[in-house]
Amino acid sequence: MRVTYKMFPHSQINSFRLLAAISVLILFYFVQQTDADDLPPSKLSQNVGPHMKILYCYSCGYRKAYEEYSHIVQDRYPYMIIDGKNYDPPGVNMFLSRLIGLIKMAIICCILGGINIFQYINQPQPSWWSWCVENKIYACMMLFFLCNIVEGQLIHSGAFEIFLNDLPIWSKLETGRLPQPAELFNIIESNLQFSKGPTVEFNTGLPN
Repeated sequence: MRVTYKMFPHSQINSFRLLAAISVLILFYFVQQTDADDLPPSKLSQNVGPHMKILYCYSCGYRKAYEEYSHIVQDRYPYMIIDGKNYDPPGVNMFLSRLIGLIKMAIICCILGGINIFQYINQPQPSWWSWCVENKIYACMMLFFLCNIVEGQLIHSGAFEIFLNDLPIWSKLETGRLPQPAELFNIIESNLQFSKGPTVEFNTGLPN
């Protein structure tokens, strides 16, 4: 009895590789976005109390600053709900940054999979793409860091915006600095005291 093996055509194997690369890309993209944009509230959402929200520039390294401010405010006001997320810059910068990130991951997956993307547009494979496929590690590292620099510049807002009950009480974009802890406590106390009165009036640390 003779056993025969069915061989897949080369184009079909490349299609499988491309499908696998796209799947990895989508998974990585959503994991990255979840890590950058969504941080859990520091208090359970069912607790009733003042709500502070901090929008910060993730690419500026302000996530650590958010965690530090969250801890000191939580120690002073244990009943306060605090959450934070990445500040999305206005305009097309955020869209361009995410588009570049997707293209970057797609190209890296194609390089690692040895996929000739030019055959899908009926074009000959250029020499620089052959070099990338032959030097996968170096090409992927160079592409990754160069694209990260461009993405970081597009979303580098320098923002650290603090809201109390959805009203702004501090803006680094306007003041140019982060608030001192004592300064932030005074603003919070002032707003909490006013909110308990017959009229609700909010004082902010923003310049007039």
